[in-house]
Amino acid sequence: MANRLYSLYKQSLLGAGVNLLTGTVKVQLVDTGAYTFSDTHQFLSSIPGAARIGTAVTLASKTVASGVFDAADIVFTSVPAGTSTAANVEALVIYRDTGDATTSDLIAFIDAATGLPFTPDGGNQNVTWPSAGIFNL
Repeated sequence: MANRLYSLYKQSLLGAGVNLLTGTVKVQLVDTGAYTFSDTHQFLSSIPGAARIGTAVTLASKTVASGVFDAADIVFTSVPAGTSTAANVEALVIYRDTGDATTSDLIAFIDAATGLPFTPDGGNQNVTWPSAGIFNL
């Protein structure tokens, strides 16, 4: 599957419901063996806890210019080694964190990126965003 923006996020953008620059935007490592992308998913609670690998990282230095969203590169620290239910990381999910998974808006599903997939081994995992930005509208 190619990288995608969640349709319900795009709908909320048109209604000015989500502000990427002022909101807390995080990235979660995801095991697609335990989660299947659906364009109808709207909130983080749609992704089972077993599919969320490690601790989400907050994006810093966020920018929006000419329809392109970008942020500083990130590091996931001490990504836990896989188990029988979470053996690999095949995707990144970007979401707006409200502190409640049932209201945290899913923004983007990224499964085509340098370094994906990978098998966690307890070490750090760097994510370097493309020079053209994370995504564009």
